[in-house]
Amino acid sequence: MEAQMLAYLAPALAEALAVVGTTLGIRKAASVGLSIISEEPAMRAPVLLLSFLPATQTLIYGFVFVYFMYSQHLPAAAAKYGGTMPVTTALAFLGISLFVGFAQMFSAWGQGSVCADAVSLLVKTRGGIFSMGLILAAYEELFGMLGLVYGLLMVSLVI
Repeated sequence: MEAQMLAYLAPALAEALAVVGTTLGIRKAASVGLSIISEEPAMRAPVLLLSFLPATQTLIYGFVFVYFMYSQHLPAAAAKYGGTMPVTTALAFLGISLFVGFAQMFSAWGQGSVCADAVSLLVKTRGGIFSMGLILAAYEELFGMLGLVYGLLMVSLVI
């Protein structure tokens, strides 16, 4: 029973790591954004969008992982083993969840750094850097997506 509890705790741990990365990423971009908005209030919308971008790792990819784990994969594994999940399966779910969580955390944190750099240049470029900042931030986003996809693929191989 302890192994099954560990398996059910693992996706929440992945989401917690995503939240940490999102928080760090938003804090970095938003901190830079405050000075930009105070200097040029017309840059409010680009600053708000760029500052919020790291939240996608928590709100989309982390949530999708948690949803599929709790609604499909964990119940399927529990049913497969008659309600008593082996320790090895639970540890596999923990390892996969840590992989997904760290992918989300570092992706969001890195995206916050890219967004902060783009925000810092908004006034200097009269907003011209905004679209390029979004594109460059999307590069970081890609690793959050890949973390989710690889994680779900690995889980499907465990079951």
